[in-house]
Amino acid sequence: QVQLVESGGGLVQAGGSLRLSCAASGRIFSINAMGWYRQAPGKQRELVAEITRGGRTNYADSVKGRFTISRDNVKNTVYLQMNSLKPEDTAVYYCRLVGDIPQGVYWGQGTQVTVSS
Repeated sequence: QVQLVESGGGLVQAGGSLRLSCAASGRIFSINAMGWYRQAPGKQRELVAEITRGGRTNYADSVKGRFTISRDNVKNTVYLQMNSLKPEDTAVYYCRLVGDIPQGVYWGQGTQVTVSS
């Protein structure tokens, strides 16, 4: 069983910053990639940013230059630093883990990010 615990969401004004954290625990021995997805009301879940074990990153075009993903491989934790937030960033943010050992895709419970104009 793998657990993902997210933290750091909240309410912030446009132009502000938030930092999300996601810590993995349980029977996970090797992690391939960790990342963040988001889902706004009435919209599909979409990739925000992802980072591989080797540190390669991938960002949605809408967040490039504003968000930074990082990872602590010792703590099995991924972070998302979100700067210059916009109202359109408002969504539930989900952490995703792609495991090697055991193989599988795991999701966190989600954390709400609300950006007011």
